[in-house]
Amino acid sequence: MIPFSILDLSPIGEGYSVRDALDQSRQMAIKAEEQGYKRVWLAEHHGMPGIASAATSIVIGHVGAATKKIRVGSGGVMLPNHSPLVIAEQFGTLEALLPGRVDLGLGRAPGTDMRTASALRRNLDAGAESFPHDILELQRLMGAPEPNQGLLAVPGMNANVPIWLLGSSLYSAHLAAALGLPYAFASHFAPDMLMEAIAIYRERFQPSLAYEKPYVMVGVMGVAADTDAEAERLFTSSQQQFVNLRKNARTPFPKPVDSMDGIWTPMEKMTVEHTLRYAAVGSVPTVEAKLKDFLEETQADELIISMPIHDIDKRLRSVELFAQLPMMEKVL
Repeated sequence: MIPFSILDLSPIGEGYSVRDALDQSRQMAIKAEEQGYKRVWLAEHHGMPGIASAATSIVIGHVGAATKKIRVGSGGVMLPNHSPLVIAEQFGTLEALLPGRVDLGLGRAPGTDMRTASALRRNLDAGAESFPHDILELQRLMGAPEPNQGLLAVPGMNANVPIWLLGSSLYSAHLAAALGLPYAFASHFAPDMLMEAIAIYRERFQPSLAYEKPYVMVGVMGVAADTDAEAERLFTSSQQQFVNLRKNARTPFPKPVDSMDGIWTPMEKMTVEHTLRYAAVGSVPTVEAKLKDFLEETQADELIISMPIHDIDKRLRSVELFAQLPMMEKVL
């Protein structure tokens, strides 16, 4: 048994508003807490009409204020988009408001297209190259201040918010191991390097003050419903979204359809199915069988599930159904 968590992008569904999406994130966090999930993370994306979590720290505060025990945090904040001081202040504030419940997951991708990344006042080359240095600076800013330290994060200092590294490549595995940080791999949309990355991370992990041994979280797309057919239909929203991303078609999160025929080409179908090959879609027995094999293969310490389902009631039902799986260790 391992903890289950939820990755939420605050999807702005077709026919819904940004306010609706943020309210649905709140409802989802409340349901996740009731069902015994360990944490709810929000992801930073920009310039995408189907995603409402661009101001990630604000949305974390929104869902955190609606819950009492579940951990909340970022999955992740794209650190090269920001100065470490700004993130230290934001997450120091969150820790003050939600003591002992905040996580800071960090990534180095822009979380958007290059034009939008430039508009974020981001040096595209230097930002990624300084990523390790920025992590160390962020740790210092959120730790105990040294005597005569000139730069202080207020709020931020002494917050000691747990830092995670997120990644979809071998680079992040090496860095998380070298820094002795917990590691979350984005296998829900980048499956190819999963096994090699977590093997490198475990083999090269250097114990740190915060973490004595490696800790691996793996991600899956998940849609659970009362029948396989219903879950497969609901999953067509995600399949359409991935087709649209590859076409650079910026649209709200699509409504499900009865069939993907005519929506994707054979090549697009092959690409999307490869990208989402770890997705757990179906009734409880079907999802259980899929996750059993996946968790045996990865030997993960925690599973984080992205449940982009257009209808909020169906999304909440999926949260309930995943919580029925016998491999879920509930946090109540």
